[in-house]
Amino acid sequence: MALVAGLVWTARRPRTDRTRAALILWGATLLLTGLTISLSQGIIHTYYTVALAPAVGALLGIGAHLAWKLRAHLLARLVTVGAVAVSAWWAWALLDRSPSWLPWLRPLVVVTGAVASLLIVVGGRRKALAMAAAGIAGVTLLSGPVAYGLNTISTPHTGSLPTAGPRVSSGFGPGAGNGGAGGPGGTAGGFPGGTGTGTAANRQPPTGTGAGRPTGGFGGTNGPGGGGAGGLLNASTPSAALVTTLQADAGTYDWIVATVGANSAAGYQLATGDAVLAIGGFNGSDDAPTLAQFKVLVANGRIHYFIGGGGFGGQSGGSNAGTEIASWVEANFTTTTVASTTLFDLTQPTAN
Repeated sequence: MALVAGLVWTARRPRTDRTRAALILWGATLLLTGLTISLSQGIIHTYYTVALAPAVGALLGIGAHLAWKLRAHLLARLVTVGAVAVSAWWAWALLDRSPSWLPWLRPLVVVTGAVASLLIVVGGRRKALAMAAAGIAGVTLLSGPVAYGLNTISTPHTGSLPTAGPRVSSGFGPGAGNGGAGGPGGTAGGFPGGTGTGTAANRQPPTGTGAGRPTGGFGGTNGPGGGGAGGLLNASTPSAALVTTLQADAGTYDWIVATVGANSAAGYQLATGDAVLAIGGFNGSDDAPTLAQFKVLVANGRIHYFIGGGGFGGQSGGSNAGTEIASWVEANFTTTTVASTTLFDLTQPTAN
């Protein structure tokens, strides 16, 4: 509504008008991003919608500024009332998906929306009424998002598919209900390769293996050598003892440890503050590095340890390279166990 009204209000301005240019830029961004997300096929995560936020914020700011400047005109005030009323209705609809969470918030939004709409209509050139209307409209527009934000901040989240706000009982897509629909090898509320747990506000990664999905796949924690590498949807969570071991002589190596998949690597890197080599990229399915390249890195003393597990599937990753690297390491290097996690010391080859 802000986009359409803004383009109408600036239609007769010069071609170089910056406000209209901003409306066209952010409007095109909003429409293109919205269509891309809406029409996407295959893997689509609900948190992608955060890409809409800059355009929504920009258009709301521009539209509110133009409406304020034109508040003496009845038509501009009616457009503003329409925007506030639709926003209040949509906030009620979203909050109604979690009726037991802050039940007073829904009527607050409706009441403030009605009061703001009335003051906008009768305010006109009276600045005091217009300012009161703007303040109350702000409460209408922002109370739901602020409450969702505070709830999200105060709720611990794990895994790679976090969702905002409280548990919802209905709605669209994977965020609805108790975790949404299941994926291949999973059940309702789950992810591919396992059954998920938790609420829409804190959906958890799988706790086991799915049909036909080997250990070390989605949510798996054990690959060759076992132990703690995390999985595609959950980062590794190293113990204090493991962190201390990995940090020993860290300055001697380019990577203190290598593991399959970026989520597995992320937990170790965040815990130690040192570089970790993620074999196979995000989900371990890319042939990078290859076994030959990995052998060169090891021969040059650039990697200290290897930890199995993680990745998309297969023995220790979704790619041939990840599986080949894991098998080669397992066959050629000595192991040590730290807090139930098995480390392969790439500086200590076995006798064979």
